[in-house]
Amino acid sequence: MDYLPLFLQLRSQPAVVVGGGRVAVRKVDLLLKTGARVTVVAPELREELHKLAASGALRHISAEFEAAQLDGAVIVIAATNDHEVNTAVSAASRARRIPVNVVDDPALSTFIFPAIVDRSPIIVAVSSGGESPVLARRVREQIEAILPAKLGALARFMGERRKAVQRALGIAARRPFWERIVGGLVGTRVLAGDGAGARKAFESELRTSQLTTSPVTGGNELGEVYLIGAGPGDPDLLTLRALQLLQQADVVLYDRLVPDAVLDRSRRDAERIFVGKGGTARLTRAAQAASERATPAQEAGDHAVQEHIHELLVHFARKGLRVARLKGGDPFVFGRGGEEIEVLIKHGIPYISVPGITAALGAASYAGIPLTHRRLAQSVTFVAGHVLEDDSLDWRSLAGPRQTVVFYMGVSHLDRIVAKLREAGAPASRPAAVVERATLPEQRTVAGTLETIAHRARKANVKAPALLIVGEVTAFAAPDTVLAADARKDGSLSHGALV
Repeated sequence: MDYLPLFLQLRSQPAVVVGGGRVAVRKVDLLLKTGARVTVVAPELREELHKLAASGALRHISAEFEAAQLDGAVIVIAATNDHEVNTAVSAASRARRIPVNVVDDPALSTFIFPAIVDRSPIIVAVSSGGESPVLARRVREQIEAILPAKLGALARFMGERRKAVQRALGIAARRPFWERIVGGLVGTRVLAGDGAGARKAFESELRTSQLTTSPVTGGNELGEVYLIGAGPGDPDLLTLRALQLLQQADVVLYDRLVPDAVLDRSRRDAERIFVGKGGTARLTRAAQAASERATPAQEAGDHAVQEHIHELLVHFARKGLRVARLKGGDPFVFGRGGEEIEVLIKHGIPYISVPGITAALGAASYAGIPLTHRRLAQSVTFVAGHVLEDDSLDWRSLAGPRQTVVFYMGVSHLDRIVAKLREAGAPASRPAAVVERATLPEQRTVAGTLETIAHRARKANVKAPALLIVGEVTAFAAPDTVLAADARKDGSLSHGALV
């Protein structure tokens, strides 16, 4: 280890920055955030530093550098573009045994600045020892994406209650108590911005803990459920909130629309239970029994499968576990998330809903299709393609011009959907596209018109999951993913049709 990681308390302490340029602005800003008393030594200042000096936020010495200017400082930063000046600052600081950083010159520095993730009072510092600042920043970005924005609020919430916990609990009971606060309902509520819910849950947890010196793992303690939209398939489209809750969940219930790459973003030791129809579950031994109970329900049809999902949600939550219901797309766009909420409310189980990028948005974006367009499409409608016989569907409205209609789960009914639209008045020349396995590496887009789209999709052997998009906007489909029309009269696809 080339450097010892330390966090310095600089509040009200003197700090000197030599240099008044762009780099100095960044360093001064960082020092001021710590509450340090900053002095800037430079003949001239950038406008930002000049304003700070004029407001009294920092002291300015308008002069060339001299060693005596460092007297009394507890930290020094050299931020000039003059190597001789930087060398002199380094030598004077070392002679006074003051920690010094010369920007972009580790050899002249006795300390270096890390890449910082600021969730004050939680601070994460990442360093490459000066070898690769770009790599350190990349690691910081990855950490930044994982840590909740309100992590600092959780730290302050806990800090404000430390003395109350010390009075209420013995030493041996405090650590497990705080672990339950961080990883349980209280922590989740704080991170969600629900201060009142967090305070109520904390008080309940503290009262319970006063009655026992061991963690409560059963009885009346409830877990909670996270209804998480997994997006259309690309794991990089998961929201930060989804990633955070997947890392907290003890159990993950998922279906066939959730690919491995998304599922792998969940906590490694979480129980993973497949709750869709067909397919092979990837389970730990502890989850095997629960999964096997799902088999009869799966064979009985969609309704029975959904009922069994409800049972699992209630079962695991009543055991005090955090359950992630990971659903393809968005939980509430043809995802039956509303039914699951009804069950959770009925049983008094707390839940958090996390929206996901629904398949229509992902498919259209990755295929280069704007769902709305000022001249071509004033509205967009999402339709479940498997409800063709639903009398409530207004096919005449769906067939109207200047709009986009997206049919989910409609590939197996493609001919009938096209026929319905044509019968309702949609012209045969209306552009249409089928997007298969949207946002995944194997995504394909088959383009055509209402007259040709069904035939072309069959020729391309398009399989579910796929969406049908109807409307003038499909003409914008990205050229490198669109299956070109064959010039032959039968409308079949040419060899090497991807263009």
